[in-house]
Amino acid sequence: MNRRAPRALLAGVAAGGLTLAAAFVSTPADASSGHRTVGVLRGAHAGFNMTQSNNWSGYNKGLIETRTPFHAITGQWTVPTATQRVSGRAEHSSTWIGIGGGCLTTACTVTDSTLIQAGTEQDVASNGAASYSSWFELIPAPSLSTPLAVHAGDAMFASIVEKVPGVWKIVLRNFTTGGSWSTTVPYSSTYGSAEWIEETPLTFGTGGAGLSAMPNLGSVHFDLATANGANAALKPAERIQLVATNGSVVATPSNPDAQFDGFNDCTYSSSC
Repeated sequence: MNRRAPRALLAGVAAGGLTLAAAFVSTPADASSGHRTVGVLRGAHAGFNMTQSNNWSGYNKGLIETRTPFHAITGQWTVPTATQRVSGRAEHSSTWIGIGGGCLTTACTVTDSTLIQAGTEQDVASNGAASYSSWFELIPAPSLSTPLAVHAGDAMFASIVEKVPGVWKIVLRNFTTGGSWSTTVPYSSTYGSAEWIEETPLTFGTGGAGLSAMPNLGSVHFDLATANGANAALKPAERIQLVATNGSVVATPSNPDAQFDGFNDCTYSSSC
């Protein structure tokens, strides 16, 4: 899937009380059609508090909470197998690490307006066909695809590191295939949060706009998370559960593992 799209920005989309600022990327409405009629936008944590969000599930560390700005993040995950949950429905999911866009405290009274992120996409078209890709994004610029191929079950590594002030190196590696990709980009960050996230991006098209439906992903495994070059030291209070606007649970992260650098994220489950 070619994720390069014209520059367009949807900013100020309120979801659950916070502003969702993201960039446009087009994706096929149906894998068999080839027509790009659905836009996908990834963005900031959208929710009333730290513990629940309408678009994120995973872990979020904040600058005020930790008293440390974030200049580097890494993480590993296994690309989940995406299957259609509701027949005839297109469903979308993004697995990523990033700096910015999240809550600065566990109370989530302040959020970061910048976001640099990289990860994988696991989507299901309306005909049930699954597709997988890799991407990076510097909000508010458009999301861009990378040539790194990914498949369900692949072991992924991602790294986002500020090499000198305002210049970042992004690395994606596929340990399963041996492939890798990297780029160096300028970006002005406020360094306010670090995240390891499973997201339902915003989608829009001829049928209107709204947060996408999550496909069945089972349990997504994150591991070896670091922040600023050290063990991420994840805490249960940093967990975010993804809930639909009607309050139903979409995805729930587990407690941190024994090393406090990993967790599972379970879709359509209130526990993990």
